[in-house]
Amino acid sequence: MFSDDAFTPRPGGEYAYTIEATKLKFGTGSIGELGWDAKNLGMTRVALFTDARVAKLEHVSRATQSIRTAGLDVDVYDAVEVEPTDRSFLAGAQFAREGNFDGFVSVGGGSVMDTAKAANLYATYPADLLTYVNLPVGQAQPVPGPLRPHIACPTTFGTASECTGMAIFDVLEMEMKTGIAHRELRPALGILDPSALMSLPAPVVAANAFDVFSHAIESLTARPYTERAAPETPAARPLLQGANPYSDMACGEAIRLVGANIERALNQPDDIAAREALMFAGMLAGIGFGNAGCHVPHAMSYAVAGLVEDYRPAGWPDDHAMVPHGTSVILNAPAVFRLIGPTNAERHLQAAQAMGADIRNITAERAGDVLADQIIQLMRATGMPNGLSGVGYSDADIEALTDRTLPQKRLLDIAPRDISRDDLRKLFKDSMRYW
Repeated sequence: MFSDDAFTPRPGGEYAYTIEATKLKFGTGSIGELGWDAKNLGMTRVALFTDARVAKLEHVSRATQSIRTAGLDVDVYDAVEVEPTDRSFLAGAQFAREGNFDGFVSVGGGSVMDTAKAANLYATYPADLLTYVNLPVGQAQPVPGPLRPHIACPTTFGTASECTGMAIFDVLEMEMKTGIAHRELRPALGILDPSALMSLPAPVVAANAFDVFSHAIESLTARPYTERAAPETPAARPLLQGANPYSDMACGEAIRLVGANIERALNQPDDIAAREALMFAGMLAGIGFGNAGCHVPHAMSYAVAGLVEDYRPAGWPDDHAMVPHGTSVILNAPAVFRLIGPTNAERHLQAAQAMGADIRNITAERAGDVLADQIIQLMRATGMPNGLSGVGYSDADIEALTDRTLPQKRLLDIAPRDISRDDLRKLFKDSMRYW
């Protein structure tokens, strides 16, 4: 298909892919239309989810004003935890159940949007928390039916949660991240207003940009959808299907936009055009990985975020140790792409070229190295930590990190080659330091 041998049908293999995406509205000032959109979706009593820091920003006041101007009731829930946990998901769900809401609005980053998705789910279809959670941590039961309408209004651009049917959280007792993945979790509408990004400090912009970057590269280099077995019924086709032509187009452009705008956005914080480009890149990558899926860097990132002890990054709340999601992903990425690069060299070189690399005369064996070198160069230019050692890990943590990554089967299975325990050990070791 499209002259790409990667998508050549195989006997008994998948022959089709599904393109699904949230309805999206993009543009500076679009948050002012939130009330009209909420009313148009049939909302009368709205739960607005945010976190304590974002609640103080103009974007939230504009959102609530728009909802009230439309004649709707709104209650604000600002107790969302940054990097949500099972504890905070349950608290949000309790608020949703007790409030008798008929619609949800989330204004914030991925943590806020994911918490609103979970609250909507457990208020609509009450169940034990692990009922809908991905295997092997949870039971992975399908969402029974449609949820109440949810409008997601991101104030960051990395997670693209406004585009996806996923909600990610930490299981505190297990010290690991997992999530819920189902198409019914997709918001009914995403409102992407680039003016929300103007208050983001440089470290947050950098972490978000690298999250977008890794979403796009992982989707582009994922196992092609044609390598899966055909589903028994169309309803059994998974949410995350593997690399496909539609996701390829979106992710290729997202990579280019991040590479062209990240340093400008960091060095010129008043340049709304650069941040607008990054938000658009995040949206494109979200549509892409929301249909294709991510793989090894994201699988490893959940362990990195879950086991952190002392790291408190600038630009985030300092009341608890954390590794921001985009940071936890990109610290693993160069090592991963060096390992898997020869498996689908053409796609790794495509990603490197989108970042501006000269790929002439590069052999297949060096494809992953070229991409990794481009990423490391950009990490250094934007002040990222020097590998996992930069956020407090050492070789003594490799076994624990590996143990927490192996259960991320949903992600590891999308990798372009099989990933063993020994592979993960090596990847964590190679990720400790890059320069």
